[in-house]
Amino acid sequence: MAKARVLSICIHNSSRSQMTEEFLRTCGGDLIEVESAGIEPGSINPVVAELLLDEGIDIRAKKTQSVYDLHRAGKTFDYVIAVCDAEAAEKCPIFPAEKKRFHWPFPDPSKATGSMDEKKEFVRPIMEEIRTKTSEFCAQLREGAL
Repeated sequence: MAKARVLSICIHNSSRSQMTEEFLRTCGGDLIEVESAGIEPGSINPVVAELLLDEGIDIRAKKTQSVYDLHRAGKTFDYVIAVCDAEAAEKCPIFPAEKKRFHWPFPDPSKATGSMDEKKEFVRPIMEEIRTKTSEFCAQLREGAL
């Protein structure tokens, strides 16, 4: 059976979509092929990179990518998961899904301020929300409920 193709998208492909991609890969790597992208690719959020490294996931050398590049390359996805918050919803990229499109609005980690420890404390609950949602997605996919 072919793996489901999943795309996680947000504005900059620097935080939420990266965490979603990595947690989906962790929980569903045997079921899915997953990528992430954004409409205005930036650079990986160092707070997110550090928190994921604490989880044994190293994205420090990873590059962000554009949804437009994926589209031009002819890539298609069964499931597209937009992870922009409500405030950025109008800018959140549209990408066609062959089966289903989801919107999981998570707060923006780039709004964290203060020291690295303070920023990590702000982002950690967002990361846990993303972990929970991706685990639910993987469970539903395994059950054939999607």
